[in-house]
Amino acid sequence: MKTENHSINDVLAKNATSFFIPPFQRAYAWGKPEIERYFNDILRIVESELDEKQHDKLEHFFGTLVIKEEKAGFANKSVVVDGQQRLTTTLLFLIALRDSESDATKQDFIKQNYLVNNTSTFQDKIKLKQVTKDWNAFRALVNRTKPKPGIINNGYQLLLKLINERKRINPKITLEHYITAIQRMNVAVIFLDERPFKGEDPQIIFETLNSLGKPLTLSDLVRNFVLLNMESSSQSKIYEQTWHPKIEAVLNDYTSAFFRDYLQYKTSSSIKVVSNNNTKEVYQLFKNFVNENFPTHNDFINDIIKYTSWYKWIITTEVKDSISYHDLNNIQIKELVRNIFHDIKSEAFKPFVLGLFEYHQTGVDGKKIDDELLIEILFTIRTYLIRRRILGLTQGENKNIVLLCNKIGELAAGGASILNLLTNMIYRLRLPNDIELRKELQSLNFYEGLKKYSKFILGKIEENNTKVAVDFRNPKITIEHVMPQKLDSTWKIELGENFDNIHKTYLHNIGNLILTEFNSEIGNKPFSAKKKKLITSSLNYRLHVTGLEVWNESSILKHQANMINWLLDTFPLPIEFKEKDNWNTRVVDSTSFSPLDMDAGEIAEGNKPNELQIENSTIKVSTWQNVFIRFLKYLKDNENFDFEFIIENQQELFRKDDVLLKWSHLKLIIEENIEVTNRYKSLEGKVWDKIKNLSDDILFIHINISANTCMTRIANIMNKFNMDENSVQIVLK
Repeated sequence: MKTENHSINDVLAKNATSFFIPPFQRAYAWGKPEIERYFNDILRIVESELDEKQHDKLEHFFGTLVIKEEKAGFANKSVVVDGQQRLTTTLLFLIALRDSESDATKQDFIKQNYLVNNTSTFQDKIKLKQVTKDWNAFRALVNRTKPKPGIINNGYQLLLKLINERKRINPKITLEHYITAIQRMNVAVIFLDERPFKGEDPQIIFETLNSLGKPLTLSDLVRNFVLLNMESSSQSKIYEQTWHPKIEAVLNDYTSAFFRDYLQYKTSSSIKVVSNNNTKEVYQLFKNFVNENFPTHNDFINDIIKYTSWYKWIITTEVKDSISYHDLNNIQIKELVRNIFHDIKSEAFKPFVLGLFEYHQTGVDGKKIDDELLIEILFTIRTYLIRRRILGLTQGENKNIVLLCNKIGELAAGGASILNLLTNMIYRLRLPNDIELRKELQSLNFYEGLKKYSKFILGKIEENNTKVAVDFRNPKITIEHVMPQKLDSTWKIELGENFDNIHKTYLHNIGNLILTEFNSEIGNKPFSAKKKKLITSSLNYRLHVTGLEVWNESSILKHQANMINWLLDTFPLPIEFKEKDNWNTRVVDSTSFSPLDMDAGEIAEGNKPNELQIENSTIKVSTWQNVFIRFLKYLKDNENFDFEFIIENQQELFRKDDVLLKWSHLKLIIEENIEVTNRYKSLEGKVWDKIKNLSDDILFIHINISANTCMTRIANIMNKFNMDENSVQIVLK
């Protein structure tokens, strides 16, 4: 085995060499995210070449290429053991570059240098022999005939589109610039020894390269990017004295999330939550930001370190640091931050509050936020969030709240108020008024429907009424049903002849609930016994309950009215907003969205679908599983999509191998576990025992999924097939 450094251009331009991708390699699989990153890497080199101020022109490390050379007559044949995705993408780029040119000489230059080889033993003298599945489409593109629809053609079409768009934006970019770019894209070429006794079997090498190791996290990639740019003598010192103790040791497992939220705040733009699927995509955004905004990586380190302690205040349950020098303000700020990020668990406001802390702690461009304004803003955010949670609203927050980051300077300067910002959002992001909230609370299953927030809300009501802090997080303090969850004869008499309907209607309603430290002791006891115990309670809730003689429908409704009034006072709005439509009525809120939208999963979870629009087709749907089935059926029935690719790449697309199964496979699973029956449906939407003529080739789809998972699966397919976000829209009911 030996390793040499070459440009990808040098590898492909060898006149006496042809390339063969062996059958153990998977078919071409790069989708839109990978191809766009590839093109952006090329573009950065081109822009460096065009920049007259740059003397040391940019180069790019393109990864590793593992090949095993064989003799084929007078020519060489290189078996591609690893790196075929990079190699194929570069050739698709060159084909697209050829087809974007009108000059026949330039077209022929690309063909003769990169696409064909007179010594090649492959059909049409093509230089690279693809795996069987990709061969015909690749060959058609080289020969300028119409290829069969599939991932190969999708990649070519996307690259052609990117080249042509860039040509319109910057006509100065020529074919020569792009060729220069691939001459500066470097690969480490590993040549395997062809002697069998050396043990360098291509299949074993391939398995080793593709099966070992844990994927790098965003924080790993950012750290390597920052430190590897420096001289080796500086790397250890900076890591040990600065990077690790001031960033990683402070944030630990939250480091990757911090980098994303830092970037969202700095750019005032929404960025996808970091996952194994998009780590490199987010990393590329981060690299671009650093390269464009900081002269050196040391400048970046100095900037980002400022934010780590502030971010720790956001992610830490009990903050030990002093946020304010004023003791009472310090306590209030910490509690509000804990409410927002730990009791309500908002993710959307993390970048925004990170920015608030910067303006509060150090100021920006002479603008500063004092304690009073910070408390007012945090208090309003808490009110906004809890009012929305009571109505079951979360849609759009992660995608849109981050856009308010660029308004923090106006808040600091007094040119805007947080209430005006939050009440000028679209309808989906509205701040619910008192009328809407009161109506919802009258019928809401408060105990079960708001299980995540019910203790927090009742605790804050108690605090607001008594002006004394309540340890509502203490497991000894619980929510008590005054009318118990199970009625005995005494309670049936107390409630009256309509006891069953009263119990069903009001059991979990806010009118039947209080906060108490005696839940386990008073459980199902009669009302008179509960009163005696509640008199000894330290919580203010007891006063209204112990003052009543009976607990019936009338009592519950009186308590409900009090509780709703107390809640509205605890999470209040100024008088002018109490009954106002607190959203931008001039903007029509969209009732449709794309699975590629960043918050598609959130929108889906909170709504029901009505229509699936794919390209020019409109399909009626009623459930999210129906959306997934009809989406797949459309792709299967449409010759422009390579449906077999989905079946063959399920692990990559869905993180599961059994999302799509033929009946021959599914029936074996059902024989072992009959409960699996209802988890799979055919493309016609039927379970297996409702199909009259079952054959082994009938395809079944796993549909026991959440709305969020449905969106993720469709988005992954769309990305692989380079489908534009507007090509698939879901219309809500």
